[in-house]
Amino acid sequence: MKNRIADIRKDYKRASMSFKDLKSNPIDQFNVWLNNALNLDVIEVNAMVLSTVSKDGIPNGRVVLLKNVDYSGFTFYTNYNSSKALDIKFNPNVSVTFFWPELEQQIRITGSVVKLDAKTSDLYFNSRPKGSQIAASASNQSTLIVDRSVLENEVNRLEKLYENKDIPRPDHWGGYLLSPSRIEFWQGRASRLHDRCLYELHGDDWKMSRLAP
Repeated sequence: MKNRIADIRKDYKRASMSFKDLKSNPIDQFNVWLNNALNLDVIEVNAMVLSTVSKDGIPNGRVVLLKNVDYSGFTFYTNYNSSKALDIKFNPNVSVTFFWPELEQQIRITGSVVKLDAKTSDLYFNSRPKGSQIAASASNQSTLIVDRSVLENEVNRLEKLYENKDIPRPDHWGGYLLSPSRIEFWQGRASRLHDRCLYELHGDDWKMSRLAP
């Protein structure tokens, strides 16, 4: 059967993006879009593709979950020994991409990443379900394993160890803060004539520009 992927297309007609209605600060604008997406029950609204570059210059992307946003930036959590963390250690410049097809919207964010302090990571770790805490402790993320039984055996061991105890946050797991320098908002429009607004940080001020689609 012939692959018809080249014939797949969707014309975006849901909305437009008026620059006069956009907030002067992109974090405020992000929260406007995020709250709208939450109210409309967009699936996995906080899922974002985190793109990093390795010490060998090889790009890599994966989906992580946004866990906080404020004027300092965007927060996510992961294993500090994972491939993404090793990339970040070598090159802290990253990008993240949100895509909400239900709203025909995309947000791209570029900036630099630093580790969160231990107290902040502890607070979030302690708020997680116990199963997620166990998983963070059990998995040596991105390393080779023989089969799934390696994980299951470690999970069983930790469940018994912490059956009636609080689970401490492992040293190899915690948060990162992405401080943005560029944020682009993209609204799909008909005939691929999309609306794009780019915010760029100059000193302490954000400059807004319209980009061609």
